[in-house]
Amino acid sequence: MGSPALRPALLLLPLLLLLLRVPPSRGFPGSGDSPLEDDEVGYSHTRYKDAPWCSPIKVKYGDVYCRAPQGGYYKTALGTRCDIRCRKGYELHGSSQLICQSNKRWSDKVICKQKRCPTLAMPANGGFKCVDGAYFNSRCEYYCSPGYTLKGERTVTCMDNKAWSGRPASCVDMEPPRIKCPSVKERIAEPNKLTVRVSWETPEGRDTADGILTDVILKGLPPGSHFPEGDHKIQYTVYDRAENKGTCKFRVKVRVRRCGKLNAPENGYMKCSSDGDNYGATCEFSCIGGYELQGSPARVCQSNLAWSGAEPTCAAMNVNVGVRTAAALLDQFYEKRRLLIVSTPTARNLLYRLQLGMLQQAQCGLDLRHITVVELVGVFPTLIGRIGAKIMPPALALQLRLLLRIPLYSFSMVLVDKHGMDKERYVSLVTPVALFNLIDTFPLRKEEMVLQAEMGQTCNT
Repeated sequence: MGSPALRPALLLLPLLLLLLRVPPSRGFPGSGDSPLEDDEVGYSHTRYKDAPWCSPIKVKYGDVYCRAPQGGYYKTALGTRCDIRCRKGYELHGSSQLICQSNKRWSDKVICKQKRCPTLAMPANGGFKCVDGAYFNSRCEYYCSPGYTLKGERTVTCMDNKAWSGRPASCVDMEPPRIKCPSVKERIAEPNKLTVRVSWETPEGRDTADGILTDVILKGLPPGSHFPEGDHKIQYTVYDRAENKGTCKFRVKVRVRRCGKLNAPENGYMKCSSDGDNYGATCEFSCIGGYELQGSPARVCQSNLAWSGAEPTCAAMNVNVGVRTAAALLDQFYEKRRLLIVSTPTARNLLYRLQLGMLQQAQCGLDLRHITVVELVGVFPTLIGRIGAKIMPPALALQLRLLLRIPLYSFSMVLVDKHGMDKERYVSLVTPVALFNLIDTFPLRKEEMVLQAEMGQTCNT
């Protein structure tokens, strides 16, 4: 009969052979087994004859932990309790614990379904692309439309807690608008002008996002303005709706061609047009009383940036008393000096002596007003004429009396202007103040007074 230790093994051998010969089956009568979906509860297909238990459980994407009643060997016996746990990324639909019931069916059907995160909100001015939709472990990547910059997490992942990693991204307009200014504008002023009219097309800004610009600000003179000499900075600034700004700059360069400054001659005046030394400017010269101009009375700044004519000077006036006619004598004073002719039949004449005394005391006023005193003393043939220290021939003095119709036998004075016109006659004494007041009303004298004021020339004696 063999050893006593081998007896239990021999008794179990027929049972094992029986189990090995049992063919596979979809279930057994009364088990309640039926075909299921892959992700529903699954059962073992091994059939145990007359075994009072439920089919084995298989849960896709899940794990099953069963406890047989009273520590039994079979995990599908009546009263067995099985705990169902889904793997990471999946969630249980159905009871978390199943019980093998007397009808040989489990108490519930369960499924482990993949967890799903809520649908992402589409960012304004952008979007996102996802791999595997919105299920666990799927990744979504945000993108923005041209001109917009992504703010926040570029990539988010659906996590086990059914929430997306990171904060939702947004697309913001951070790129400044674009604007292109013209190139440098260089201009040269026209003759006798100090400014240049410069025009250009106003630059247009372009926004890379929505194409809408809110403000365009110009700093500097607008196009079509007259620009003075020098460099001028022009700047355009544009803003978009997100208050981003774009800026461009360029320069307007205006050049004035110049000949260099001229100086007034000594003992003279200079009056210039425009700016005094720019191309096309004209400078006119004149001399103070007692001096006459030598050289060019006017000079022009030419296109070759050189002054026309010769440099002027003011030389002391030299009166030639050796001329043959009174007209030739007067021509020397034309537009240069005024004449005050004092005539007396004899040097002992009281009015003559008093008048000369008053004129000598007012010598400064005479020079300031360009007045030359001519004395005619005596009667022909002893008639003489005198201009300062220069003595005229008797014949020339007589011609002057006859030309201006000056009486021979009484004291008289004749005032002649710079154009040779007889302006006033006196038969008695006249004060220098009265004489000067009259001369200051002459049109030419008013111009002289303006020039003398600019030069600071006054009479203080």
